[in-house]
Amino acid sequence: MALKFSSVLGGAVSQLGWEDLGSKPSGVVCNWGKGTAETPSVVFWGLSTHRGIKSLDDGNPSNPGTEFQGIVDKVDNNDSGRILRDLASFPKPLSVTDISAAPKDGTKVRISYKGVPGAYSEDAALKAYPHCETVPCDEFEDAFKAVELWLAEKAVLPIENSLGGSIHRNYDLLLRHRLHIVGEVQLAVNLCLLAIPGVGIDQLRRVLSHPQALAQSDIILSKLGVSRENVDDSAGAAQYVASHGLSDAGVVASARAAEIYGLNILAERIQDDFDNITRYLVLARDPIIPRTNKLFKTSIVFTLEEGPGVLFKALAVFALRDINLTKIESRPQRKKPLRVVDDSNTGSAKYFDYLFYIDFEASMAEPRAQTALAHLQEFATFLRVLGCYPMDSFP
Repeated sequence: MALKFSSVLGGAVSQLGWEDLGSKPSGVVCNWGKGTAETPSVVFWGLSTHRGIKSLDDGNPSNPGTEFQGIVDKVDNNDSGRILRDLASFPKPLSVTDISAAPKDGTKVRISYKGVPGAYSEDAALKAYPHCETVPCDEFEDAFKAVELWLAEKAVLPIENSLGGSIHRNYDLLLRHRLHIVGEVQLAVNLCLLAIPGVGIDQLRRVLSHPQALAQSDIILSKLGVSRENVDDSAGAAQYVASHGLSDAGVVASARAAEIYGLNILAERIQDDFDNITRYLVLARDPIIPRTNKLFKTSIVFTLEEGPGVLFKALAVFALRDINLTKIESRPQRKKPLRVVDDSNTGSAKYFDYLFYIDFEASMAEPRAQTALAHLQEFATFLRVLGCYPMDSFP
């Protein structure tokens, strides 16, 4: 049944998932060292003292209703007798300009993700919440906005891949929006070669998929001698090939995409490197209460003043307390990318001004983590905790 959306103006945040860890109201401030109650120096639950970085204005979403694709494309095949599914049964992905909320029946948590049904992000959402109701969105930012506008309780978004590296767009969006990281999911990626029923692998002349999926299956695609066509979403490519009945085109996508769109799996695990894992973040409007009864991870972002050894000192606050760092990512500040400093030769020099994103293995309920952030504040000009959440026990 297709999803139909209507406005939701309030209500309690669902506590489903991650073993019902509870929630804490957003905006709770913890001051360490500097600052006052009016101008806190460190903000624990996501509200920062950095005046130049704000979340996007929610605006006034219109209520045009959700349109659904009415494409029905049947392919006659005497051998298999399979009929491609009615694609009108799938919801059109949400976008910022076409968002209206949906009533909840109270039985399922709603998870937004980028893509169409069958996307790997949807697989990650179903891994974290097996009985969830998934909400497809056009873009990463639409998935953020769906949670902010109460269209979904949580969002699941990729943050890094073991082969492709970090998804920088989502690092930037974490800072622009006021959502909190409440969990992580690590998903082993199984790239499959798909085609419409009755088409053999030797009949393929081109293969469609996301550029990263095509790059990660370079060996087999090169052997086949097919041309490659980039699309924004691997599941979207499967939907396109199925709806148009393309007999010369294959798709690199998931096994679920094959099942959803009635495609045949010609080959599985076609990726060049079998150890292909994508890490996803689970985001919500409110944080969860950090605890010490299981392994927790904390994600933060901060900036530093320019100077010799400043980054070393910042990272040492964790080493001094035996806190393991699992990830460090630097991103130039979008609003102030360059820093001008004095230089003895030319009078001035320009450097990139960076934001540092760090994940570390410790719960904010532990005194050592609180002390480490208090120490970090001595060097940081801006510090924000993005979330404290249970570590995923892969697989």
